[in-house]
Amino acid sequence: MTSRTPQLHTGSHDLPVSDALAAFMTGGWATTAPLPDEPPAPDLARFAARRARLAARFPGERLLVPAGELTVRSHDCDHRFRPHSAYAWLTGLTGEDQPGHVLVLEPDGEAVLYLRPRPPRDGGGAFYRDRRHGEFWVGRRPDLAEAERRTGLRCAHLDDLDRHRGSGRDAALDTELACALSELRLIKDDWEVDQLQQAVAHTTAGFEDVVRALPAALRHPRGERWIEGVFHLRARAEGNGTGYETIAAAGAHACVLHWTRNDGPLDPRQLLLLDAGVETDALYTADLTRTLPLSGRFSPVQRRVYELVLAAQDAGIAALKPGASFRDFHRACSGVLAEGLADWGVLRVPAREALAADSGLYRRYTLCSSGHMLGLDVHDCARSRAEQYLDGVLAEGQVLTVEPGLYLQPDDATLPPELRGIGVRIEDDLVITADGARLMSSALPRTADAVEEWMDGLLTGRP
Repeated sequence: MTSRTPQLHTGSHDLPVSDALAAFMTGGWATTAPLPDEPPAPDLARFAARRARLAARFPGERLLVPAGELTVRSHDCDHRFRPHSAYAWLTGLTGEDQPGHVLVLEPDGEAVLYLRPRPPRDGGGAFYRDRRHGEFWVGRRPDLAEAERRTGLRCAHLDDLDRHRGSGRDAALDTELACALSELRLIKDDWEVDQLQQAVAHTTAGFEDVVRALPAALRHPRGERWIEGVFHLRARAEGNGTGYETIAAAGAHACVLHWTRNDGPLDPRQLLLLDAGVETDALYTADLTRTLPLSGRFSPVQRRVYELVLAAQDAGIAALKPGASFRDFHRACSGVLAEGLADWGVLRVPAREALAADSGLYRRYTLCSSGHMLGLDVHDCARSRAEQYLDGVLAEGQVLTVEPGLYLQPDDATLPPELRGIGVRIEDDLVITADGARLMSSALPRTADAVEEWMDGLLTGRP
């Protein structure tokens, strides 16, 4: 009787491996071409400098920064893997071949990357049996020598990491280390700003794709999902994918702040709120929102809401400059929204009273903050201490969003009927400069007139 070699993983479509097949699989393989040496040398110096900055915060301590693990989506199918942002920032490694890997900074400052190297073809058979990591299942990955050339780091087998488990600080468990990794990313260097500008450019192209696809989306019973798919195509073609789940919210769905079901139809009498961002291969993401009239023209009441939100965004952008409180731009946006709501008679109290800390009544119609830091994460640097971020001051090189909105719920009896069910958000990405802020997303129109003209040009093919 032929014995069976134990399976590393068993699934519904795995077949048993006989001794004869196992022996046959160990030989007859040609030499595989080496992987290219990436990234180029200048990038290696950038990542080394980042690691040195981190080590300087914890002198004489061992620091572990994991890439993260695969997460099951359903049974034996995993979600697409994306390395943890701190790991990517310190190593430059952003690919789907990184699950389980750990960067270790030794007490003397040496950096060692513990990884799962390419298994040999003549031992164990993991290359064809391991459905999660095997080369025949998920593709080629570097051996230790290739990994060292590509990263400039000393590389060791992941199995050797056990001696460090429980010793030193682990970024997945240690709050202080996670905080430091967030704060070190608050200010972006020129290369990072360029990555974010690329993300914005690709996102702009994705928004243009969406407008061109509106006629087909309007005909589909789940037009929101059609919009999501169109944008996703651009994101995967130009970068790693979307930086977060796309919000394609038509009509009253736009009043749901994080509407990602995207299963509704489109109605030409309504608005479409599209909040989407392309993530580059280096994992930097844009975060833009436009609210578009599905007919190509704003109705008078839609335009009234849109222009109030735009005025709020203009005020928020004007408040951005080095040394300003981070919260200043949100206060500026909120002040304009509250004044407008009071002028409309929606607020039954003066705007000043509604804006008071012990009131906040205006937030019934706007609810959330008006922006956040942006970078490797869509809500970047979120583990930072409040005094360094939310209660801190802006500095040159920081990148953030300004995104005021009005979300006028369809069942809100405090609103006049014509306003109910309208949701508008306008969101742009900006980098703080020496004397203010630069609008990175200026290629997307912001005013109501410009939005209508832009849509008309894309839908008719006119320049």
